[in-house]
Amino acid sequence: MASLKLKVSYRCSNNNTNSIPFSLSSFCKKEVTQIRFPNTTISPPKLHLQALGNARAKVLFSAKIAAGTVNEVLPPPLDSTSEPPQFFDGTTRLYISYTCPFAQRVWITRNCKGLQDKIKLVILDRENRPAWYKEKINSADKVPSLEHNNEFKGESLDLIKYIDSRFEGPSLFPHDPDKKEFAEELLSYTDKFNKAVFSSFERDGNVAGAAFDYIETALSKFGDGPFFLGQFSLVDIAYAPFIERFQPFLLDVKKYDIIAGRPKLEAWIKEMDKNDAYKQTRREPKELVEIYKKRFSTLL
Repeated sequence: MASLKLKVSYRCSNNNTNSIPFSLSSFCKKEVTQIRFPNTTISPPKLHLQALGNARAKVLFSAKIAAGTVNEVLPPPLDSTSEPPQFFDGTTRLYISYTCPFAQRVWITRNCKGLQDKIKLVILDRENRPAWYKEKINSADKVPSLEHNNEFKGESLDLIKYIDSRFEGPSLFPHDPDKKEFAEELLSYTDKFNKAVFSSFERDGNVAGAAFDYIETALSKFGDGPFFLGQFSLVDIAYAPFIERFQPFLLDVKKYDIIAGRPKLEAWIKEMDKNDAYKQTRREPKELVEIYKKRFSTLL
């Protein structure tokens, strides 16, 4: 490897070059003439600009990750023939299935926090999971699970809070007391909301109307933005994967349009569709409809 040569000299106003004090700015001027590499001469200003460019590129890349604008290469699913990773080796892993809405909550949170390079995705085949997942990670054989600090953790609502509070990145939970209280109320309602909509699958789609009316009212509470708490938060992340599935399925199977007469919900869906961190986790609506048709075939 070629050596780097740097020529540095000082021109001092007192002509004393035998002893250079710690601070040179008062009477000495530092002169750097050039830096030589084999077959190349780079002037200090150009080298400085290159260094700034590299630093700026790193900052921009980190910003893109935090904003969810970096599209990562997603790994293929692991099936029953796949070997397990080396557990507790210092790597933080998020175990998910691509089509699971509960897992999608945590995946969105990871992306919104800009943690693509901090939390590794491990994708499991939903229909043919490896036996070691149930044996070693989640005894209920459900996703998502998070491997962190030599522990395995589960439950999607717990995990989105855990990742938001324990990892770097923009905060996704409000500090305002009123918004925090309403956030907890909305997070507690998610299971009731999902059950109400699922129950409509075996009856008329209008049965789900009350649940979507609740969402419309909730979206009207704060006027400082189009999201549940005005600004984007974990609450939006908790509901998005399910509404993403309910909307096309109810329209296709029950001919029920969830946004008809609900302008706040319609605006919320449009704003969510602009979120790059969320878009990277989405599936095609037709695929989701077919999955639900298969899953709930006995109810239709």
